[in-house]
Amino acid sequence: MARSASEIRETFLHFFETKGHQIVASASLVPEGDPTLLFTNAGMIPFKNAFLGVETRDYLRAATSQKCLRVSGKHNDLENVGHTPRHNTFFEMLGNFSFGDYFKREAIEYSWELLTERFEIDPSRIVATVFREDDEAHDLWREKIGLPAEKVFRLDESENFWSMGETGPCGPCSEIHIDFGENSACESTRCDPSCDCGRWLEIWNLVFMQFDRDAAGNLVPLPKPSIDTGSSLERLASVLQGVRSNFDTDLFRGIMDRIQEIAEIKRGENPEHDVSMNVVADHARALVFLIGDGVLPGNEGRGYVLRRLLRRAARHGVLLGVERPFLFSVGDAVIDEMASVYPELRERRDYITSRIQREEERFLETLSRGLARLEEDIAELERSDAKTLPGEAVFKLYDTFGFPVDLTADILSSRNLKIDEVGFNTAMTAQRERARAAWKGSGDERVAEIYGQLASDISTRFRGYSELSGTSTIRALLVDGESRGDAVRGDAVEIIVDETPFYAESGGQVGDRGVLRVSGGTVEISDTQRPALELVVHRGVVTEGNVHIDDEAELTVDAEAREATVRNHSGTHLLHAALRAVLGNQALQKGSLVGPDRLRFDFTHDAPLEDSQIEAIEDLANSWIERNAPASVREMSYPEAIGSGAVAIFDEKYGDVVRVVQFGDFSTELCGGTHASATGEIGLLKILSESGIASGVRRIEALTGLGALSHLRSQERVLRSASELLRVSAAEVPARIEKLLEDRRSAEQEIERLRSAQRGEASKDLTRDAKEISGVRVVTARVADVAAKDLRGMVDDLRSQLTSGIVLLAAETNGQVSLALGVTKDLTDRYQAGDLIREIATVVGGKGGGRRGFAQAGGSDPSKIDDAFERLDALIAGS
Repeated sequence: MARSASEIRETFLHFFETKGHQIVASASLVPEGDPTLLFTNAGMIPFKNAFLGVETRDYLRAATSQKCLRVSGKHNDLENVGHTPRHNTFFEMLGNFSFGDYFKREAIEYSWELLTERFEIDPSRIVATVFREDDEAHDLWREKIGLPAEKVFRLDESENFWSMGETGPCGPCSEIHIDFGENSACESTRCDPSCDCGRWLEIWNLVFMQFDRDAAGNLVPLPKPSIDTGSSLERLASVLQGVRSNFDTDLFRGIMDRIQEIAEIKRGENPEHDVSMNVVADHARALVFLIGDGVLPGNEGRGYVLRRLLRRAARHGVLLGVERPFLFSVGDAVIDEMASVYPELRERRDYITSRIQREEERFLETLSRGLARLEEDIAELERSDAKTLPGEAVFKLYDTFGFPVDLTADILSSRNLKIDEVGFNTAMTAQRERARAAWKGSGDERVAEIYGQLASDISTRFRGYSELSGTSTIRALLVDGESRGDAVRGDAVEIIVDETPFYAESGGQVGDRGVLRVSGGTVEISDTQRPALELVVHRGVVTEGNVHIDDEAELTVDAEAREATVRNHSGTHLLHAALRAVLGNQALQKGSLVGPDRLRFDFTHDAPLEDSQIEAIEDLANSWIERNAPASVREMSYPEAIGSGAVAIFDEKYGDVVRVVQFGDFSTELCGGTHASATGEIGLLKILSESGIASGVRRIEALTGLGALSHLRSQERVLRSASELLRVSAAEVPARIEKLLEDRRSAEQEIERLRSAQRGEASKDLTRDAKEISGVRVVTARVADVAAKDLRGMVDDLRSQLTSGIVLLAAETNGQVSLALGVTKDLTDRYQAGDLIREIATVVGGKGGGRRGFAQAGGSDPSKIDDAFERLDALIAGS
């Protein structure tokens, strides 16, 4: 029965393919257009809109192996990871889905056939649970499958009823469990699959989505019930490979080997070490796939979760005796294990491992500071004779320094101290509430409400790859977000037609603009958007007459703007290829904006580009433009495209069939945008700027074609103007400017020399006028025509000439007061400059501070300068 995880995955998908299911590639761990979710945490998430009826697919059955992550919210498995044999943060969920096609009978029969015939699991080991009121599912298991009564369990709603939310699609579910036999340690009087004694292992959940729950809690039968199932590949592998822990399956074998090699520790010799190895292995998988899907470490949202996972894994590395960066090496082993199924990991290997290494290096520095902070907290407890570390302090260690609570508790326990769990939980709850609030409301509710119904009735075909004009019928018309039958001059409208040459904003390319004409009116289209998968919305203003639903419309794209956009979009492909050629394959697209007037390209790189690198990138891209390589556009399956070497973009969502755009032998990308027919049409590519926008992410702004030519002419005009002003040739401008700057520096140095000499003479006069107070020589004076930054030099001169004494100088500039106070070294035990200046500054309406020997202050009342001098005299006399 032993099978590799790869064989299990392939067998599952092939089985359902033979049952008429469309095999759908895994979506990203970052959910598409769902602000309520941090991560894809179940196989049905990519199909959510299909279940809600907002999106229509060209198939009614699907099967996937979906990347999932569960670390927060309802599915928070993080604290269990490593301690139990079954919990993982990252896992693959095998699933089969029916969108109004088959229902309970087929779902149960398919699962039984696959488990017992294809995977050859002993039927006597299998039990099923059903919702207590679901007689249909119960009878199917008993009568159709033939399970004995004692192997079919009716459980409550908390165990066997699934809901998408408080309202909406929901239904009972049936779970399939493996029975490992009676557990003598179980204390339950009725041990069933809801018991956590370890006897039962859930391997598959079949959700029967058959109701719509309204706001009053009523369950209304759906007209087309659906099926959503999920089976953990890791758990299924543990059963089929005859091991009791996910971590002992072949999915983790190579990863565990790498950890043992680095830590020089054997698995199975120390239970605490085994837990730490489990945590490191699990979290390393999560880190690799998260960064591979474009998530970067940060202080909020997804980035914060990634950072917490890395810090938790690094801390467990320390518990294994590894106090140097090592997770990047474990991540490398993860890529070795998983790249055959997810080839994009191999493509992004250098980028993924370098990001892990950099973050780990930073955390190991932070960790030492966290330990120092904890020692301070412990010292404070001991001074106050307390035994409990306050919850806020525990949370600070957890939140800022990445200290797991159990680590803090362990360290405290060794000192006979404990943590305030209630206080910590209160702080944690407040933090979660803040996190939830940060993810609420992104406007997506409007998409579902306004366009949901339209999407079920209307779809728009895009004709704009080959055409810039065409006719179609107006199928929907919205004014101010409300459906209307017509619109009049001045109305801002959103128009949906059957087919259009207008490109809707997607993949970084802005939407087309142009004109829509009907027999009785004209609409200036300023933007085109795709708010739902099959809908294209033309946004604009009625400039003449009026428009109606069912009008026959002539749609014309602004050809000049489209052509400029095409040049810029194809230019980004060449720029991307040139970046990778010059910087390495870790330079991956992180985002872009392509419009008619410019292009913006964000990419992953850890350092600013040198001028020579920018020139090399420009030279390479323009050499490809000069080659006039023809474009090749093909459609193929996503795996086939990736296997052929096409580059996929981090945050983009791809369907089962993708569009591959290739220029020559140097650029091949997945892209649905509009492009030049050959690179020569781009004309010219010129980089305007390069800058950093986030940790590890750089941004290039560039121009192509006529835009680039216009920029170069503008630069020529500036250079020509400069050469005329300097009365030299254009080639001599840099040298002439350098000579002028050198002359200016020399003049400024001479001015400073003269000022210094002048200050020296003034200082001599002031020291002769020094007064003595309580045995201390004191100089107080107003100085004119002296900048605040120059006061210190005068104070230093006066202190040197006094040998022993105190100096206070005041300067007035534009109604503001600057004070500088110096105390010679022999007097700093009696008089500290910082303390004196704080007292004196209040007299002139200001604040100040400094060190023992020198301090400065500012104020807003020049009329009080003499009073400030008197205040200094009083402070010295009174001490």
